[in-house]
Amino acid sequence: MLLRVGELAKRTGLTVRTLHHYDDIGLLEPSLRSEAGYRLYRRQDVARLHRIQALRALGMSLADIGSLLDQPSPPLSTVIERQIRLLERQIARQSQLRDRLANLHRQFVSGEEPEMDDWLKTLELMTMYDRYFTPDELDRLPFYQADADRQAKWNALVQEAEALLQKGVSPAASAARDLATRWMAQLERDTAGNPTLLDKLNAMHANEPGVQEQLGIPPQVSEYVLQAFAESKLVVYQRYLSEEEFEFMRERYPQCMPEWPPLMARLRQQMERGTAPEDPAVQRLAREWRDLLHRFAGDDPATHHKIRQANEQEPALQAGTWMDARMKAYLGQAMAHLTTD
Repeated sequence: MLLRVGELAKRTGLTVRTLHHYDDIGLLEPSLRSEAGYRLYRRQDVARLHRIQALRALGMSLADIGSLLDQPSPPLSTVIERQIRLLERQIARQSQLRDRLANLHRQFVSGEEPEMDDWLKTLELMTMYDRYFTPDELDRLPFYQADADRQAKWNALVQEAEALLQKGVSPAASAARDLATRWMAQLERDTAGNPTLLDKLNAMHANEPGVQEQLGIPPQVSEYVLQAFAESKLVVYQRYLSEEEFEFMRERYPQCMPEWPPLMARLRQQMERGTAPEDPAVQRLAREWRDLLHRFAGDDPATHHKIRQANEQEPALQAGTWMDARMKAYLGQAMAHLTTD
Protein backbone atom coordinates (compact mmCIF):
# COMPACT_ATOMS: atom_id res chain seq x y z
CA MET A 1 0.00 0.00 0.00
CA LEU A 2 1.37 3.39 -1.04
CA LEU A 3 0.27 6.72 0.43
CA ARG A 4 0.70 10.12 -1.13
CA VAL A 5 1.94 12.89 1.14
CA GLY A 6 -1.52 14.39 1.61
CA GLU A 7 -2.98 11.04 2.58
CA LEU A 8 -0.15 10.35 5.02
CA ALA A 9 -0.60 13.79 6.58
CA LYS A 10 -4.34 13.24 7.00
CA ARG A 11 -3.94 9.77 8.48
CA THR A 12 -1.24 10.81 10.97
CA GLY A 13 -2.48 14.27 11.95
CA LEU A 14 0.72 15.90 10.71
CA THR A 15 0.82 18.69 8.16
CA VAL A 16 2.00 18.30 4.58
CA ARG A 17 4.48 21.08 5.32
CA THR A 18 6.00 19.04 8.16
CA LEU A 19 6.39 15.97 5.94
CA HIS A 20 7.95 18.09 3.21
CA HIS A 21 10.38 19.49 5.77
CA TYR A 22 11.29 16.00 6.98
CA ASP A 23 12.02 15.07 3.37
CA ASP A 24 14.04 18.23 2.71
CA ILE A 25 16.37 17.60 5.66
CA GLY A 26 16.73 13.89 4.89
CA LEU A 27 14.88 12.74 7.98
CA LEU A 28 12.04 10.96 6.18
CA GLU A 29 12.52 10.53 2.45
CA PRO A 30 9.68 8.75 0.59
CA SER A 31 10.61 5.37 -0.83
CA LEU A 32 9.13 6.16 -4.21
CA ARG A 33 7.92 8.96 -6.42
CA SER A 34 5.22 8.74 -9.05
CA GLU A 35 5.88 9.59 -12.69
CA ALA A 36 4.38 13.00 -11.94
CA GLY A 37 6.86 13.50 -9.08
CA TYR A 38 4.47 12.92 -6.16
CA ARG A 39 5.94 11.54 -2.95
CA LEU A 40 4.83 7.97 -2.24
CA TYR A 41 5.24 6.40 1.21
CA ARG A 42 5.14 2.71 2.03
CA ARG A 43 5.03 0.66 5.24
CA GLN A 44 8.75 1.05 6.02
CA ASP A 45 8.40 4.84 5.74
CA VAL A 46 5.46 4.84 8.16
CA ALA A 47 7.51 2.78 10.63
CA ARG A 48 10.34 5.31 10.39
CA LEU A 49 7.85 8.14 10.87
CA HIS A 50 6.62 6.42 14.03
CA ARG A 51 10.19 6.36 15.33
CA ILE A 52 10.61 10.04 14.50
CA GLN A 53 7.42 11.09 16.26
CA ALA A 54 8.14 8.82 19.23
CA LEU A 55 11.57 10.39 19.65
CA ARG A 56 10.04 13.85 19.28
CA ALA A 57 7.67 12.94 22.11
CA LEU A 58 10.71 12.05 24.20
CA GLY A 59 11.85 15.65 23.81
CA MET A 60 14.52 15.11 21.17
CA SER A 61 15.20 17.74 18.52
CA LEU A 62 15.17 16.89 14.83
CA ALA A 63 18.95 17.22 14.84
CA ASP A 64 19.25 14.61 17.61
CA ILE A 65 16.78 12.31 15.86
CA GLY A 66 18.69 12.55 12.58
CA SER A 67 21.92 11.57 14.31
CA LEU A 68 20.23 8.69 16.12
CA LEU A 69 18.55 7.33 13.01
CA ASP A 70 21.89 7.38 11.19
CA GLN A 71 22.83 4.59 13.59
CA PRO A 72 21.27 1.11 13.62
CA SER A 73 17.63 1.69 14.56
CA PRO A 74 16.24 -0.03 17.67
CA PRO A 75 13.31 -2.41 17.13
CA LEU A 76 9.98 -0.62 16.93
CA SER A 77 8.82 -2.57 19.98
CA THR A 78 11.63 -0.92 21.96
CA VAL A 79 10.58 2.52 20.75
CA ILE A 80 6.95 1.83 21.75
CA GLU A 81 8.12 0.60 25.15
CA ARG A 82 9.94 3.91 25.63
CA GLN A 83 6.75 5.75 24.68
CA ILE A 84 4.81 3.83 27.31
CA ARG A 85 7.39 4.73 29.96
CA LEU A 86 7.24 8.36 28.86
CA LEU A 87 3.44 8.42 29.12
CA GLU A 88 3.61 6.86 32.56
CA ARG A 89 6.01 9.59 33.68
CA GLN A 90 3.77 12.25 32.15
CA ILE A 91 0.71 10.84 33.92
CA ALA A 92 2.58 10.82 37.22
CA ARG A 93 3.75 14.39 36.66
CA GLN A 94 0.26 15.58 35.75
CA SER A 95 -1.15 13.88 38.85
CA GLN A 96 1.39 15.70 40.98
CA LEU A 97 0.48 18.96 39.26
CA ARG A 98 -3.21 18.37 39.94
CA ASP A 99 -2.49 17.74 43.61
CA ARG A 100 -0.44 20.94 43.82
CA LEU A 101 -3.18 22.96 42.14
CA ALA A 102 -5.85 21.48 44.40
CA ASN A 103 -3.79 22.43 47.43
CA LEU A 104 -3.20 25.89 45.97
CA HIS A 105 -6.94 26.31 45.40
CA ARG A 106 -7.69 25.46 49.02
CA GLN A 107 -5.28 28.21 50.07
CA PHE A 108 -6.66 30.78 47.68
CA VAL A 109 -10.33 30.39 48.64
CA SER A 110 -9.47 31.82 52.03
CA GLY A 111 -7.81 34.99 50.68
CA GLU A 112 -6.95 37.07 47.64
CA GLU A 113 -3.96 36.16 45.47
CA PRO A 114 -3.74 38.53 42.48
CA GLU A 115 -0.63 36.87 41.01
CA MET A 116 -2.16 33.43 40.69
CA ASP A 117 -2.66 33.73 36.93
CA ASP A 118 0.95 34.72 36.41
CA TRP A 119 2.10 31.85 38.58
CA LEU A 120 0.01 29.37 36.62
CA LYS A 121 1.33 30.65 33.30
CA THR A 122 4.89 30.33 34.55
CA LEU A 123 4.20 26.80 35.72
CA GLU A 124 2.71 25.93 32.32
CA LEU A 125 5.73 27.34 30.55
CA MET A 126 8.09 25.34 32.78
CA THR A 127 6.17 22.18 31.92
CA MET A 128 6.56 22.94 28.22
CA TYR A 129 10.30 23.44 28.64
CA ASP A 130 10.52 20.06 30.36
CA ARG A 131 9.14 18.39 27.25
CA TYR A 132 12.01 19.67 25.11
CA PHE A 133 15.02 20.11 27.36
CA THR A 134 16.80 17.89 29.85
CA PRO A 135 17.37 19.31 33.36
CA ASP A 136 21.06 19.77 32.51
CA GLU A 137 20.19 21.71 29.36
CA LEU A 138 17.80 23.95 31.27
CA ASP A 139 20.60 24.73 33.71
CA ARG A 140 22.71 25.87 30.72
CA LEU A 141 19.90 27.79 28.95
CA PRO A 142 19.91 31.48 29.94
CA PHE A 143 16.63 31.98 28.07
CA TYR A 144 14.97 29.79 30.71
CA GLN A 145 16.08 32.06 33.54
CA ALA A 146 13.15 34.46 33.52
CA ASP A 147 14.85 37.45 35.17
CA ALA A 148 13.28 40.89 34.76
CA ASP A 149 16.18 42.38 32.79
CA ARG A 150 16.14 39.64 30.16
CA GLN A 151 12.37 39.76 29.82
CA ALA A 152 12.49 43.55 29.42
CA LYS A 153 15.03 43.24 26.61
CA TRP A 154 12.86 40.75 24.74
CA ASN A 155 9.72 42.83 25.27
CA ALA A 156 11.51 45.83 23.77
CA LEU A 157 12.74 43.83 20.76
CA VAL A 158 9.27 42.38 20.09
CA GLN A 159 7.63 45.81 20.36
CA GLU A 160 10.18 47.25 17.95
CA ALA A 161 9.53 44.45 15.45
CA GLU A 162 5.77 44.86 15.72
CA ALA A 163 6.09 48.60 15.15
CA LEU A 164 8.12 48.05 11.98
CA LEU A 165 5.57 45.52 10.75
CA GLN A 166 2.67 47.89 11.39
CA LYS A 167 4.45 50.63 9.44
CA GLY A 168 5.05 48.24 6.54
CA VAL A 169 8.85 48.59 6.75
CA SER A 170 10.57 46.19 4.37
CA PRO A 171 12.80 43.48 5.92
CA ALA A 172 15.53 44.84 3.62
CA ALA A 173 15.40 48.30 5.24
CA SER A 174 18.31 49.30 7.46
CA ALA A 175 16.05 49.62 10.52
CA ALA A 176 14.81 46.04 10.10
CA ARG A 177 18.32 44.70 9.46
CA ASP A 178 19.63 46.45 12.57
CA LEU A 179 16.80 45.02 14.68
CA ALA A 180 17.41 41.50 13.34
CA THR A 181 21.13 41.74 14.12
CA ARG A 182 20.42 42.78 17.72
CA TRP A 183 17.67 40.13 18.02
CA MET A 184 20.00 37.32 16.92
CA ALA A 185 22.83 38.57 19.14
CA GLN A 186 20.47 38.46 22.14
CA LEU A 187 19.19 35.03 21.15
CA GLU A 188 22.75 33.74 20.78
CA ARG A 189 23.55 34.96 24.28
CA ASP A 190 20.34 33.49 25.68
CA THR A 191 21.12 30.06 24.20
CA ALA A 192 24.70 30.14 25.53
CA GLY A 193 26.02 30.13 21.95
CA ASN A 194 24.93 26.50 21.64
CA PRO A 195 23.12 25.61 18.36
CA THR A 196 21.63 22.48 19.96
CA LEU A 197 19.81 24.61 22.53
CA LEU A 198 18.74 26.97 19.74
CA ASP A 199 17.33 24.08 17.68
CA LYS A 200 15.30 22.80 20.62
CA LEU A 201 14.06 26.29 21.46
CA ASN A 202 12.97 26.78 17.83
CA ALA A 203 11.12 23.45 17.90
CA MET A 204 9.34 24.34 21.13
CA HIS A 205 8.34 27.75 19.82
CA ALA A 206 7.06 26.27 16.55
CA ASN A 207 5.11 23.40 18.14
CA GLU A 208 3.66 25.04 21.25
CA PRO A 209 1.12 27.85 20.69
CA GLY A 210 1.14 28.43 24.44
CA VAL A 211 4.83 29.31 24.30
CA GLN A 212 4.23 31.81 21.51
CA GLU A 213 1.46 33.43 23.57
CA GLN A 214 3.39 33.56 26.81
CA LEU A 215 6.65 34.78 25.30
CA GLY A 216 4.75 37.32 23.24
CA ILE A 217 6.58 36.48 20.00
CA PRO A 218 3.94 35.90 17.30
CA PRO A 219 4.91 33.76 14.28
CA GLN A 220 4.72 36.76 11.94
CA VAL A 221 7.27 38.59 14.08
CA SER A 222 9.66 35.62 14.01
CA GLU A 223 9.30 35.33 10.24
CA TYR A 224 9.89 39.05 9.76
CA VAL A 225 13.04 39.02 11.89
CA LEU A 226 14.40 35.99 10.05
CA GLN A 227 13.84 37.68 6.69
CA ALA A 228 15.52 40.83 7.92
CA PHE A 229 18.44 38.82 9.28
CA ALA A 230 18.91 37.20 5.87
CA GLU A 231 18.90 40.66 4.33
CA SER A 232 21.58 41.79 6.80
CA LYS A 233 23.89 39.08 5.47
CA LEU A 234 22.98 39.58 1.82
CA VAL A 235 23.87 43.28 1.91
CA VAL A 236 27.41 42.26 2.90
CA TYR A 237 27.73 39.45 0.37
CA GLN A 238 26.59 41.81 -2.38
CA ARG A 239 29.91 43.66 -2.15
CA TYR A 240 31.76 40.50 -3.16
CA LEU A 241 29.51 39.06 -5.86
CA SER A 242 28.68 39.93 -9.42
CA GLU A 243 25.17 41.15 -10.15
CA GLU A 244 24.23 37.76 -11.61
CA GLU A 245 25.69 35.85 -8.65
CA PHE A 246 23.93 38.09 -6.17
CA GLU A 247 20.52 37.80 -7.82
CA PHE A 248 20.84 33.99 -7.78
CA MET A 249 21.81 34.04 -4.10
CA ARG A 250 19.22 36.65 -3.10
CA GLU A 251 16.41 34.41 -4.31
CA ARG A 252 17.61 31.28 -2.50
CA TYR A 253 19.55 32.33 0.60
CA PRO A 254 16.53 33.30 2.79
CA GLN A 255 14.87 29.96 1.98
CA CYS A 256 17.98 28.02 3.04
CA MET A 257 18.66 29.98 6.23
CA PRO A 258 16.28 27.98 8.50
CA GLU A 259 18.23 24.82 7.69
CA TRP A 260 21.43 26.06 9.33
CA PRO A 261 20.47 25.69 13.04
CA PRO A 262 19.62 21.95 12.97
CA LEU A 263 22.64 21.22 10.80
CA MET A 264 24.92 23.19 13.12
CA ALA A 265 23.36 21.43 16.12
CA ARG A 266 24.22 18.02 14.70
CA LEU A 267 27.74 19.18 13.89
CA ARG A 268 28.17 20.56 17.42
CA GLN A 269 27.03 17.25 18.90
CA GLN A 270 29.59 15.30 16.89
CA MET A 271 32.33 17.73 17.88
CA GLU A 272 31.44 17.48 21.57
CA ARG A 273 31.47 13.68 21.32
CA GLY A 274 35.03 13.88 20.03
CA THR A 275 34.12 12.34 16.68
CA ALA A 276 36.96 12.62 14.16
CA PRO A 277 36.30 14.98 11.22
CA GLU A 278 36.89 12.12 8.79
CA ASP A 279 34.31 9.90 10.49
CA PRO A 280 31.45 8.93 8.13
CA ALA A 281 28.84 10.61 10.36
CA VAL A 282 30.72 13.92 10.26
CA GLN A 283 31.39 13.53 6.56
CA ARG A 284 27.64 13.26 5.94
CA LEU A 285 27.16 16.55 7.77
CA ALA A 286 29.97 18.17 5.79
CA ARG A 287 28.32 16.96 2.60
CA GLU A 288 25.00 18.45 3.70
CA TRP A 289 26.81 21.71 4.43
CA ARG A 290 28.40 21.70 0.98
CA ASP A 291 25.10 20.83 -0.71
CA LEU A 292 23.38 23.68 1.11
CA LEU A 293 26.04 26.06 -0.19
CA HIS A 294 25.44 24.82 -3.74
CA ARG A 295 21.70 25.32 -3.35
CA PHE A 296 21.90 29.00 -2.48
CA ALA A 297 25.08 29.95 -4.35
CA GLY A 298 25.18 27.66 -7.38
CA ASP A 299 27.92 25.31 -8.50
CA ASP A 300 30.62 27.75 -9.65
CA PRO A 301 33.81 27.33 -7.55
CA ALA A 302 34.65 30.99 -8.23
CA THR A 303 31.45 32.06 -6.48
CA HIS A 304 32.21 29.76 -3.56
CA HIS A 305 35.65 31.35 -3.25
CA LYS A 306 34.08 34.83 -3.08
CA ILE A 307 31.71 33.68 -0.35
CA ARG A 308 34.56 32.16 1.66
CA GLN A 309 36.53 35.37 1.20
CA ALA A 310 33.59 37.41 2.49
CA ASN A 311 33.18 35.11 5.49
CA GLU A 312 36.86 35.52 6.35
CA GLN A 313 36.99 39.29 5.96
CA GLU A 314 33.59 40.37 7.28
CA PRO A 315 32.98 39.80 11.02
CA ALA A 316 29.36 40.86 10.53
CA LEU A 317 28.71 37.65 8.60
CA GLN A 318 29.61 35.55 11.63
CA ALA A 319 27.57 37.58 14.11
CA GLY A 320 24.48 35.79 15.37
CA THR A 321 25.31 32.53 13.58
CA TRP A 322 26.35 30.32 16.55
CA MET A 323 29.58 29.53 14.66
CA ASP A 324 32.48 29.89 17.08
CA ALA A 325 36.16 29.43 16.23
CA ARG A 326 36.22 25.83 17.47
CA MET A 327 33.26 24.78 15.33
CA LYS A 328 34.64 26.66 12.33
CA ALA A 329 37.93 24.78 12.60
CA TYR A 330 36.12 21.44 13.04
CA LEU A 331 33.95 22.07 9.99
CA GLY A 332 37.01 23.12 7.97
CA GLN A 333 38.73 19.85 8.82
CA ALA A 334 35.64 17.87 7.86
CA MET A 335 35.28 19.73 4.55
CA ALA A 336 38.96 19.09 3.77
CA HIS A 337 38.31 15.33 3.95
CA LEU A 338 35.35 15.45 1.55
CA THR A 339 35.81 13.63 -1.70
CA THR A 340 34.29 14.80 -4.97
CA ASP A 341 31.12 12.91 -5.78
